[in-house]
Amino acid sequence: MIESKQMKKLLIHMGACFGILSLFLIGCNAPKQAATSTPVPSDTEQTAFQQTEGDTIRIASDETEYEIIIIEPGFNFWLKSIARPEGYYSQSFLESRNKIYVLNWNQRVLQPRQYDPNLYELQINYDSFTDYGYEVNYKLYNYFLYFQRKYSQQLGPFVPRI
Repeated sequence: MIESKQMKKLLIHMGACFGILSLFLIGCNAPKQAATSTPVPSDTEQTAFQQTEGDTIRIASDETEYEIIIIEPGFNFWLKSIARPEGYYSQSFLESRNKIYVLNWNQRVLQPRQYDPNLYELQINYDSFTDYGYEVNYKLYNYFLYFQRKYSQQLGPFVPRI
């Protein structure tokens, strides 16, 4: 039989372990929630998201024959007022992010029952071995940021931030 003094020590020890375990679990969960939540859009960004007139953006490179046409209300305003300026990111950074975003985008196009087919209508033909130039990669990357933030989507393992 356990004496009452030993029982008190055991209960205190178990309580301390439970308290430490609780703090550890709370501490482990907090960063995960912060890392996966989309940042709250600013008032200017909300203005871009609420535009209803169609913007048509032509993304093309003078050196290449490739072009992308984006028809998305508010994107042009967002690109000029919210997005980081051209030159902020390196072309290799943009290419690596675009490769991930395009891969996830195209997977979602092929799964219309799981992902909204009104958001993911057409596949993007992006060859990671082709040099599309800085401008194409810059605008495509920013469109992916705009799209993810406006429609609360996540096309990669990282939260879309500006």
